[in-house]
Amino acid sequence: MSPAAALIILGVLGGVLLVVAGFLLFGRRRSPDEKERARRIFLSARGRVSEAEITDVQGELVGYSYQVGGVTYHVVQDLAPFRHLMPRDPSLLLGPALIRYSRANPANSIILSEEWSGIRMARPDAMKQKGA
Repeated sequence: MSPAAALIILGVLGGVLLVVAGFLLFGRRRSPDEKERARRIFLSARGRVSEAEITDVQGELVGYSYQVGGVTYHVVQDLAPFRHLMPRDPSLLLGPALIRYSRANPANSIILSEEWSGIRMARPDAMKQKGA
């Protein structure tokens, strides 16, 4: 093989390697919304279920608390993707609920996803008894 042909082959291989490396380093990045959706789907499929208490609702943000292994976690989940499922009166969400959390990181939890819901809406008569 002539030196010119070898140089051309090396140049083409180098170019292909640069393109592959560029794709691996700078390839399509998932948006924050896509990452959050993937996290919710993962937890709804593989997360452990536990009892929780919805303690606060402000707009589309729902705050809840739960205990795992003697540690209490206070978490807020943005339920904007699920606003069509939310009641007109957000106080109906307050009260007991279920969550799904990661076994590897119990602070990573959800109360609602595309495939699962741990929300139990309070009955209006129960809210009256609480004085709300």
